[in-house]
Amino acid sequence: MCGIVGYVGAKPALEVVLEGLRRLEYRGYDSAGVALVAGDALFTEKRAGKLAKLDKALSAGTPPAATTGIGHTRWATHGAPNDRNAHPHLGAGGRVAVVHNGIIENFSALRAELESAGQELRSETDTEVAAHLIEAEIDKGADLTTAMRQVCRRLDGAFTLVATTCDDHDQVVAARRNSPLVVGLGEGENFVASDVAAFIEHTREAMELAQDQVVTITGEQVLVTDFAGNPSEGKRFHVDWDIAAAEKSGYDYFMLKEIAEQPQAIADTLLGRFTDDGRLHLDEIRLSDEELRGIDKIIVIACGTAFHAGLLAKYVIEHWTRIPCEVELASEFRYRDPIVDRDTMVIAISQSGETMDTLMALRHAREQRAKVLAISNTNGSTIPRESDAVLYTRAGPEIAVASTKAFLTQIVACHLIALYLAQVRGLKYGDEITAILRQLERIPSAVAEVLGTVEPVRQLARELGDVETVLFLGRHVGYPVALEGALKLKELAYMHAEGFAAGELKHGPIALIEEGVPVFVIVPPKGRGVLHDKMVSNIAEIRARGARTIVLAEQGDEAVAPYADELIALPAVPTLLQPLVATVPLQVFSCEMATVRGHDVDQPRNLAKSVTVE
Repeated sequence: MCGIVGYVGAKPALEVVLEGLRRLEYRGYDSAGVALVAGDALFTEKRAGKLAKLDKALSAGTPPAATTGIGHTRWATHGAPNDRNAHPHLGAGGRVAVVHNGIIENFSALRAELESAGQELRSETDTEVAAHLIEAEIDKGADLTTAMRQVCRRLDGAFTLVATTCDDHDQVVAARRNSPLVVGLGEGENFVASDVAAFIEHTREAMELAQDQVVTITGEQVLVTDFAGNPSEGKRFHVDWDIAAAEKSGYDYFMLKEIAEQPQAIADTLLGRFTDDGRLHLDEIRLSDEELRGIDKIIVIACGTAFHAGLLAKYVIEHWTRIPCEVELASEFRYRDPIVDRDTMVIAISQSGETMDTLMALRHAREQRAKVLAISNTNGSTIPRESDAVLYTRAGPEIAVASTKAFLTQIVACHLIALYLAQVRGLKYGDEITAILRQLERIPSAVAEVLGTVEPVRQLARELGDVETVLFLGRHVGYPVALEGALKLKELAYMHAEGFAAGELKHGPIALIEEGVPVFVIVPPKGRGVLHDKMVSNIAEIRARGARTIVLAEQGDEAVAPYADELIALPAVPTLLQPLVATVPLQVFSCEMATVRGHDVDQPRNLAKSVTVE
């Protein structure tokens, strides 16, 4: 979850590190800090709160000139978010500084060992334990790289550690286990970071590290070894987006920018996916046709918004392939002894490709010899690397913590996978697949149409700014949309919001309906017949009990108009594609509601973009 930056080169390290932290603050904003190697001493500054507080503290002083430095922006795990627990943490003698992302599970035992040896630890964090242990190894004669390897072999859990020392002022050493770390490869300078966004202004050449590797960077060299000290190699890649993609481009919030980018993100996800003869071609799927034909069950694992994309995947997979499909919260998957074997395909969905719950579930599936296919937005991240196949969504960087364009592109990716399975298994003719792909190709313009008509949605949020409860109802593919709408409102507006399957209303949730409660209702397209009519009946039921009905329905749907206090017209699209247009007004509503209530849209409290701890 935390953001980490390390730099060695010729530029002022403080400027490079702070600039990188600004681009990583979405990963955690409970506190921030930096450490600079200034001659024979370390300079550190850290503050609880957002990065602006650290900026203010640094501006009030005179930080030394330095060309080596590390920085951190924190999402708190061990210890309250205060100055004392902020990173970097120092060793006992103040000669080693360490920043950390993840959780060291055996830190209590290690802390007790240090304290019994007479060392005083100043914070409540697990990170400080690592700093003391590394410095202790250096005191015994090890260099920083060797000390890092020796300490990592003693640690249990998931972690990225980045360290520097005043004993060697031109190097930074980093290590990873089950936690994101990438190397930026420059000319006369090198970087380590949680995300390429931290160094994209300086270089677009990067290196991904494998599990249990240590990397030592200087201005001229990058050296990779494993925890045992054996020479290793990272995998180089080129970042195909530039700094402009990570900037707000005139929008007040990254979330607004990312909502606006959704038509292009969907188009990019579809780009190059089918051949001139109309066949779907997914060149990232590294599973043979024979293996895909042998699959007899699919399990989708994901968390949060990605889980809602998985719920939608079930509809298209079962409809187009007739393969039974289950959808599981990744955090629950491996703890219920799931039935998984070599004929099972597990689809792991994660925007960052580093979601720890999903990664652990993926590993459990692979231990059971299941085939794993990843859907991710982040090239070279851990989940795609550890999967048998991957489909990248190509949505570009998503900085806002609340996911928008990643969600829509994950839905598109699920459609592509379902269609590909139907093609390989001979369940759909070529002209049928071509027809569906043509429908998908029209979705970017449909989403753009929705974006051009959302001002009334913003006005509605301004009118409802003081309400304390908003409910969402949906049927069929509208139900996951309702769940996603409620989640966005919880994340951003910090208010009670619930999504329900409309057919469940009379089984309990209708008790929540009282005078004036706003209820968003996602109505299936008119062509759904009985399903559409049942939804209209649900609207009538809640309106009769005083609900303020906000109805999302297909353009020209006159049947719902008498029951809608507000009607949000959606472009006419096939039923299975309706979530791609119905979700957008709910995103806009949540964003505006958060703004009206005075909250930070991009950095909602207690949350971080990439959940890299269990």
